[in-house]
Amino acid sequence: MPIARLRGVVDEKGEDWLIVTVGGIGMMALVPGTTADAATEGAHVALFTHLHVREDALTLYGFSSREDLRLFEQLIGVSGVGPKAALGLLSALDYGQLATAIASAQPELLRKVPGIGQKTAERIVLDLRDKVTPPLDGDAAAPRGTQKTADAELIAALMGLGYTQAEASDAADRLRSDGDAPIEERVRLALGLFAAP
Repeated sequence: MPIARLRGVVDEKGEDWLIVTVGGIGMMALVPGTTADAATEGAHVALFTHLHVREDALTLYGFSSREDLRLFEQLIGVSGVGPKAALGLLSALDYGQLATAIASAQPELLRKVPGIGQKTAERIVLDLRDKVTPPLDGDAAAPRGTQKTADAELIAALMGLGYTQAEASDAADRLRSDGDAPIEERVRLALGLFAAP
């Protein structure tokens, strides 16, 4: 029987997982880094879930929105994209960024995510371009969208260098005023932040 929703109290959390206690039972769900970052131990959480079944394991994946869950399931339906890669994409790029990159055929943005090569990025765009719908954000100014893309590129680059989602997101927030700088310069500035005492 599939588990469609998980609602309970966050008992423990890691970089990409939560243990949610439901009726005295602690259930572990692998989640995007942004979902883990937003969760607070002891607080209530509601997740849309996907139970991934393999011969040797049952793994529960959790998402804060139905849109994230739907996109995750579309991604793992693409040949060569497993749950780990799909979760990595949803950790490095939020739903709007990822859906926009796919719908507007920007595989180069997907390739910035660790574990996603050129062929896989192109296959995702080819298979899903007509199936995903970017969110309509009428009041979002163009510079804001550009800033989101710049942040996503920086976060993906820093995660590729071994930093956590939380560390990379924090660096992107602190460097927001430098969003127009080339990605190489922003990475250099971020590394300087990490090196500072």
